Amino acid sequence: MLIGCGRLRSDVTENESSATRTAPLPGQTVRHGTGVNSNRAFPTEAHPQHLDPFVLFERFYIEPDQGFPMHPHRGFEIVSYMIEGGMDHEDSLGVTNTARENEAMHITTGGGIRHSEFPADGAGCNGLQLWVNLPREDKEMDPDYSDAAADDLPTEAVDGATVTTVVGDGSPLSTHTPLEYLDVEVTDSWRWSVPDGWTGFLYAVDGAGTVEVGETSDGDAFTEGDVLPVTETETVGVATEDSLRAVAVSGRPHGEPIDQRGPFVR
Repeated sequence: MLIGCGRLRSDVTENESSATRTAPLPGQTVRHGTGVNSNRAFPTEAHPQHLDPFVLFERFYIEPDQGFPMHPHRGFEIVSYMIEGGMDHEDSLGVTNTARENEAMHITTGGGIRHSEFPADGAGCNGLQLWVNLPREDKEMDPDYSDAAADDLPTEAVDGATVTTVVGDGSPLSTHTPLEYLDVEVTDSWRWSVPDGWTGFLYAVDGAGTVEVGETSDGDAFTEGDVLPVTETETVGVATEDSLRAVAVSGRPHGEPIDQRGPFVR
């Protein structure tokens, strides 16, 4: 379950970061109890492990007549990043906000928060949502909320790509777990390095290209909805003959079991 109150498969409860995967995997369609469809990157049948410190990652699609009524969460952080349309947020802290294309919201659920999410302006929307585990000592911390407009997120043109930092250096959003979250528009080729000791993944948002892990000579096909988990320190090369939009996310593991029970991470 991502932003609503559905359930993850009950047998997926612990991180297994020792499972190294160096080839892209397709995402899995998940239908939430409220009628919302998502493309889940992990955990899935193809990749049943969490990626410590990450609990799950999905691209959600909400039709105009759907959404997530007020529901509870606790024990983790949420980063939502909009791709198309707008999403209305309201929570038990008294916060209301609408996040639109290329805007982000961050929630620390801590000891408990309730929120709702619905498409704005009578139109459908889609975006990305990441759950980040909180370490044991922070599970009961006070909940909190922050957001960032598109103009608040630093964007840099580099060779072969344009990179926007959603969380990381220069972004107004910060998480309790050290991490970097990049939105990358690749027009030629781009290289991404996962910091030493961190875990990461690359997720294809739109377009198609190839990815190459480490010093391998042949790139693997990488297209919309694919995920490339990176559980060891590696450099990933991304290339395209047209354009490829992807997010590159990495974070420092806690080294603790991830126990997800529906909307709660214990």
